[in-house]
Amino acid sequence: QVQLVESGGGLVQAGGSLRLSCVASGGTFSDRAMGWFRQAPGKEREFVANINWSGGVTSYTDSVKGRFSISRDNAENTLYLQMNSLKPEDTAVYYCAARGPWYHPTTTRDDYDNWGQGTQVTVPS
Repeated sequence: QVQLVESGGGLVQAGGSLRLSCVASGGTFSDRAMGWFRQAPGKEREFVANINWSGGVTSYTDSVKGRFSISRDNAENTLYLQMNSLKPEDTAVYYCAARGPWYHPTTTRDDYDNWGQGTQVTVPS
């Protein structure tokens, strides 16, 4: 098991930027695919971005392509999500998630074994 702790959320005006961080502890990190998901009030938790164990392969949901960037620092056991040009529809609780060792990244929520507690991102309209 790996424990995940997100940070970096907050309130930002439309068009602004935030960088979310997710620190892993208690288990391996560099051999795990990682993902970011988000959940808006009254909606299902949805895929945002994922990254493979080395950081060389990433994918994004269409609504954030060109605005968000996922990255990782395996030496620091940290996952990042750089969010630019934020919109009110990006308002949600953002969660980082880890797959089991050596699995490929996916967009499916149920494929991820470990989750953080979430960090709130609010973009007022």
